[in-house]
Amino acid sequence: MTQKHVFLLLTGFSVSMVLGAWAFEFIGGLAPCKLCYYQRYPHWVAAGAGALAALSGMTLLAYVAALGAAASGLIGLFHSGVERGWWEGPSTCTSGDITGMSADDLFNQIMSAPLVRCDEIPWQMFGLSMANYNALLSLGAALIWLWAIKRTA
Repeated sequence: MTQKHVFLLLTGFSVSMVLGAWAFEFIGGLAPCKLCYYQRYPHWVAAGAGALAALSGMTLLAYVAALGAAASGLIGLFHSGVERGWWEGPSTCTSGDITGMSADDLFNQIMSAPLVRCDEIPWQMFGLSMANYNALLSLGAALIWLWAIKRTA
């Protein structure tokens, strides 16, 4: 398999990750949270840079694609920690502490809460959430990008 073929497969991987997210959203009815959206954007970078790298053979573009896949994986890793309660997520998509709140303050927090929270797991398979799978697969793809770049360097 040539480097160009590996680049095209990895480009297809990033496209399929976004298409899969859309399938969960539009077919499965699982609305994404903000961190879910943030995981998608780097895959578009990876897909665009990967396609251009495959066509042009420019190593720099392949590194950009690897960086896109890695960025999505790292955001997925952060999101995984938020879902598992290991650390706090952005205040715009997680619940806040309610200790010592008045009923009015609690009501205002509930009313201003996002519809889809980043700290809840809406779907999982084999104990892993979509963020977990994205982290594992995207970081793995980033490593394969680096391997493919070095393979012919």
